[in-house]
Amino acid sequence: MGVRSEGREAAIQFLYQRDQGGGAGVSDLEDFYAFRGLSPSARRFCEGLVSGLLEHSAEIDIKLREHSQNYELERLSAVDRNILRLAIHEMLFCAEIPPVVSINEAINIAKKYGTEESGRFVNGVLDKIKSTLQRPDRTPASTSVGEEIESEEPSSD
Repeated sequence: MGVRSEGREAAIQFLYQRDQGGGAGVSDLEDFYAFRGLSPSARRFCEGLVSGLLEHSAEIDIKLREHSQNYELERLSAVDRNILRLAIHEMLFCAEIPPVVSINEAINIAKKYGTEESGRFVNGVLDKIKSTLQRPDRTPASTSVGEEIESEEPSSD
């Protein structure tokens, strides 16, 4: 598993734990890492995702509510809800990650941790959001000079 895939999976697990256990924050990540075990690179990526998602949670949830018609946010499974939140965060606030990569990773995590229908549901919601973005689907929107971007490894099903 690639560093970013591992970081995403850990972020989903932390967010799920946070959802179920009363609102842990970024300061609680160290305890989570001690339990979960992650490489330093995966930790950095995970922490960036979690802190960014928590910072923009209101905007992310608005977007999620807009595009998950006929589903109340609170009634979505905690797994699907957090997978969607993370992918939406990446699509809206992580210009260096192409939206199709975020969607593909979210689908893979949904298939691994969600229900039989989770992969299709996550794909449908995220595809609707992708169609509203004003950025390229398959390439990073922007990259700063000197910014290191780790390549996304294709995942196998």
